[in-house]
Amino acid sequence: MIRLGVIQPVREDQDIFARIATFGLTACQLVSWNMGHCHRNLAAQLRRQAQEHNIEITAFWAGLPGPAVWNFIEGPATLGLVPEAYRRERINALKEWAEFAVELGTDTIVTHCGFIPENMNDPLYNGVLDAIGEVADHCASLGIHFLFETGQETPVVLLRTIETLNRPNLGINLDPANLILYGKGNPVDALDVF
Repeated sequence: MIRLGVIQPVREDQDIFARIATFGLTACQLVSWNMGHCHRNLAAQLRRQAQEHNIEITAFWAGLPGPAVWNFIEGPATLGLVPEAYRRERINALKEWAEFAVELGTDTIVTHCGFIPENMNDPLYNGVLDAIGEVADHCASLGIHFLFETGQETPVVLLRTIETLNRPNLGINLDPANLILYGKGNPVDALDVF
């Protein structure tokens, strides 16, 4: 049975699950771009609150430090694990978020990996795959999945990346709106690729 859920920003100062429960929902993804949220006490608080309202945290959407410009001009140089200037910091952040996710009681983290190069000969390509692989391996060591949020790469590039990396804990968080936003694919056709 498919359950509906929402994506909910993390808040330290309120019970975020009470509002979700008023809609009769039993599932949510949590999201934070604030590395200050990445600590055990908050994870324990959120986990307890979710349990009190019978809400399953199905995934943690991991925001990344550094600039993020959501367009075609600055986006490729600022988003995800593609920009070399922010890559190491973001790999480390994703590893911390993965540990936070385990403390939350979920087995999945999600993020935008960025504008993964379509050309496998692009000088950035191998470094991006190495970065994704490093995060996936850390997640695997914790027993959790690492999902790509769709949108900044074509469905074919995303599938090729997953197949090339060959990590069983890699997967896709299909956001059809992002495919439309970035003009990278038709969401219905993407289902056939994924």
